[in-house]
Amino acid sequence: MTLAVRYTTARTLDTAPALSAPPGPGEVELAPAYVGICGTDLHIYHGDMDGRVHAPAVLGHEMSGRVVSVGPGVEGWRPGDAVTVMPLRWDDTCPACLRGHQHVCRHLDFIGIDSPGAMQQRWTVPAATLIRLPESLALDRAALVEPTAVAVHDVGRAAVRAGEKVVVVGGGPVGILIALVARAAGAEVRVVEPSAHRRLLAEELGLPAWHPADDGVPELVRQWTGDAGADVAFEVSGAAAGVDTAVDVLGVRGRLCLVAIHPRPREVDLHRFFWRELTLVGARLYDRSDFEKAVDLVADGTIPAERLISRVVPLTQAPAAFEALEGGGDVMKILVDCTDDGQGAAV
Repeated sequence: MTLAVRYTTARTLDTAPALSAPPGPGEVELAPAYVGICGTDLHIYHGDMDGRVHAPAVLGHEMSGRVVSVGPGVEGWRPGDAVTVMPLRWDDTCPACLRGHQHVCRHLDFIGIDSPGAMQQRWTVPAATLIRLPESLALDRAALVEPTAVAVHDVGRAAVRAGEKVVVVGGGPVGILIALVARAAGAEVRVVEPSAHRRLLAEELGLPAWHPADDGVPELVRQWTGDAGADVAFEVSGAAAGVDTAVDVLGVRGRLCLVAIHPRPREVDLHRFFWRELTLVGARLYDRSDFEKAVDLVADGTIPAERLISRVVPLTQAPAAFEALEGGGDVMKILVDCTDDGQGAAV
């Protein structure tokens, strides 16, 4: 018998026995090792996605683990292989897919939201979703490949170039990852974040960070850029004030990359877009090349994954970990150890 963490209703999770069916044709059974809890998981936990998530629902899509068994017709994978999962299934028939943008498929199945996720001791997924991990990469660090792939996609969408000035508004896990990936692309980066804990971490990682109220961030950017303004801003905060800041810091022909989910309409200074010929781009999810690059960035230490992991908890303590993350500022990334049932051994 295996265990799974399930969302049952708003603000309620349980840990319950789960059935593990053998993999069918084209499928692979995995033993998840570590699963990260992200902002989307918190939205589910709060009940904000009940129109999409069908309870009881197994959560989790930021994962690392190993292959346990393979189904008929699966080639190139064998038990013991270290993997992560790109948790997307698309229909290959909608207009987005036909244009090569499968990650924004009109009928996308985001595994871990629309279908059962990784926060369980056995997980069966399509073999096509697997991404190989180097054996030299520790599996706890590899659990950060998925959010790093998000950051790689975001930096690519914003077309960040070497020497550009970049402002990241929001210094949570994804914001810090975007800042690190942008720096690896050769940009100069500043992070805007109200949490003292997260600003300190950013500074320790070599990313200068400002409080949103520090002397007025637009003025600080003006001084930093010699009155030119930033080339790129990433809005990762999800707050109305964050949108204002991201727009205000941009110079002529600056690019604003919208990363955070804004569930309600926001007021935007469109006159500034007109006056400075600004560009707004959306960034959603990733593709396989983003994932493969993310594996390399985590494996070679460009992404110091160990510095972003605040805590690792056993599977049975996952519900309490969700409560801890609600506090936000003093925690970055919590991982759930799916090999540990809280009693020192896997079930």
